[in-house]
Amino acid sequence: LKALRKDLFAAKAQQYNGRTIKLMGDGMLMDFASVVDAVAFAVEIQHALAERNADVPEDKRISHRVGINIGDIIVEGDDIYGDGVNIAARLESLAEPGGVCISRPVHTQIKGKLDLTFEDLGEKDVKNIPDPVSVYRVVFDDKAAALVTPVLQITSTSDRPWRRVAAMALVLCAGAIGGVLWWQPWAPDVEPASIEKMAYPLPDKPSIAVLPLANLSDDPEQDYFADGITEDLITDLSKISGLFVIGRNSAFAYKGKQVSARQVAEELGVRYIFEGSVRRVGEQVRINVQVVDAVTGGSVWADRFDGVTADLFAFQDRVTRRIVPALAVSLAGSDIGTGSGAGTKNPDAYDAFLRGWSHYRQGKLEDLAAALDFFEQATLIDPDFTRALTAQAAVYSVAVERNRLGATTLWTQRLGMNTDAAIVEIGRILESVTDRSEPLAHQAASGRLSFMGEHGAAIVEAQQAIEVDPNNPAGHKALASARVFAGMPKEALGEVKLALRLDPHNRAEYMFWLGLARFGLDEFSEASGHLEEVAEANPDDERNLLVLAATYGHLGRPESAAEAMNRANQLRLDRAKRMETAEVQTGIDALLVGPYALTDVDWWPFKLKADRERLRDGLRLAGVPESGGAENVSPLSIPGAETVDSTAAYALYVRGVTFVDVRGKASWSSAHIPGAVNLDLKTDFEEAALSAEVTKDQPVVIYCAGPRCLLSSQACAKAIEWGFENVYYYREGFPSWKASGYPI
Repeated sequence: LKALRKDLFAAKAQQYNGRTIKLMGDGMLMDFASVVDAVAFAVEIQHALAERNADVPEDKRISHRVGINIGDIIVEGDDIYGDGVNIAARLESLAEPGGVCISRPVHTQIKGKLDLTFEDLGEKDVKNIPDPVSVYRVVFDDKAAALVTPVLQITSTSDRPWRRVAAMALVLCAGAIGGVLWWQPWAPDVEPASIEKMAYPLPDKPSIAVLPLANLSDDPEQDYFADGITEDLITDLSKISGLFVIGRNSAFAYKGKQVSARQVAEELGVRYIFEGSVRRVGEQVRINVQVVDAVTGGSVWADRFDGVTADLFAFQDRVTRRIVPALAVSLAGSDIGTGSGAGTKNPDAYDAFLRGWSHYRQGKLEDLAAALDFFEQATLIDPDFTRALTAQAAVYSVAVERNRLGATTLWTQRLGMNTDAAIVEIGRILESVTDRSEPLAHQAASGRLSFMGEHGAAIVEAQQAIEVDPNNPAGHKALASARVFAGMPKEALGEVKLALRLDPHNRAEYMFWLGLARFGLDEFSEASGHLEEVAEANPDDERNLLVLAATYGHLGRPESAAEAMNRANQLRLDRAKRMETAEVQTGIDALLVGPYALTDVDWWPFKLKADRERLRDGLRLAGVPESGGAENVSPLSIPGAETVDSTAAYALYVRGVTFVDVRGKASWSSAHIPGAVNLDLKTDFEEAALSAEVTKDQPVVIYCAGPRCLLSSQACAKAIEWGFENVYYYREGFPSWKASGYPI
């Protein structure tokens, strides 16, 4: 028995990355990092023993039984125990001498990975296990024989702690080999990846994809926790300049799927695959991770964590520091972070953040509101939690972009404020954040500055986001967006393509910006191809439909343009119906559900008038009306007042005529016409207040936020009623003033 353990078991264990946990009389308990390796090991051992026993008298033979299970285990020092081990022992006792029995979870995980024949033995009642166990027997036929490889001489090796990973295959030998494997989402495929078959050339530095950690908790709702840990690890690794890290969206495309390391590597164009699992019970957490070299099929590094949620951040730091040398990457001092959870040591705040982040990633109207609630809860628990603060700014930033590019107020109204108020709120939040190492802060700041017309500063913020996290595709997208709106579409192309390479399974988001850049270069045929791809993948992207309709307009395809616009307008109506309330919140937040109009193009934050007019001209060719339906826009004229356009309004401004801005305080604080007086229609616009600014015979220009804002028309009607004689109704309002390039 000692000779077998040395010459056969130890040799095959080294071949399949196994480790002996303990000896138990004539048995032994072993662990493996892969369920595939555990079963292959057992098959090879039984074949080798059968060959050795062929010439040995029956009463002198040593036979073994093998049981392999997937289940939870308890680690105590160098020992393990629990139901996972107990079921493996029961499976071993059910096997015949020279046989292998496995549980249903093991059978499920190796299906398609090992070419073996199995016999279903049905459910068995076993000692000390409350529920029946489904059992399969390995059939030792020609398929099993084909797996056998030569027994190689073992090489000296130390007991490497990286082998003790969460997905342990535990082998129990007592005249038998019993195995327990704590399940991983998928084990490295035997077949290595082909560099020639990769969809993208391998980068010139180590490249890795971090797959979603499997949630092994009894509660499926703990998915948000496993996903959050995965995203934190992606974030930490992506900040290392010496690595090429695939973005979150592409990595999560494999969530819940049975895939091989070879498949993932070839589809994403990376060499290394990071995988593992998470189990959480209350505050107790167990995490097991490993890195597979898909080109060779071997495991290059592994680690485990058993502890409480409060210690997770230290574990994340440890992963970063240990994985880097394993991939032969030089870790610069600037690359060494403090973990993605940095900013809080409070596990409750971190949990609230992860719950919010799971909603934020959905990106839908209702999800943004839910995400904001959780982020605010996190900062109530820990007011200094940087990530939760910047995530709030990111929520408002997404809502502002969707409002402005869709000429609606639904997105920010769902968050309880109007568009300009949201822009102000982003600035307030970011001013309170002293730690500028969070790329999300720079991305939110970049978007805010673009919509405020500060295009140069927007580009700088996006560049800083990339400096902090060079592998984050969102940073490159932010820079592309800033450059498109700054009138630099050609320079934006490279950033979009780099974001796409980092996140190839999230094509729809990047194709929109690529299409918008091509549109800005008058490359309408190329733009239509990109935008059509987005429309097919994400038919609810309203901003994409607007640009696609304008593109069709320039290409002389009116029917296609009308179809795109009808879809965009229907989306507006559908979102409005889903709103919990149509109550006006403040400023311009009248519920806008009417059809898109050419005047709405002024909401787009283009620096150059030519870019704005290109979009407007395309929509005009697509048949979009100059203004929306009468029930959704302010009236064209007010009896007793003179309606003026932006040119006439500017002429009055130069003359020194008083301008009155009747928007809410937040909109006013965001931006306004220089020298204008703010009299909020809801709170401040009274006869006495207006009389304090102008006499009733002096001229006064009243404005708000354009044709879709009803405040200025109501204010003008009141002024006429109060006896003011020279009222100018600036119906086009602030968006048109700003779009015309006049001072703000």
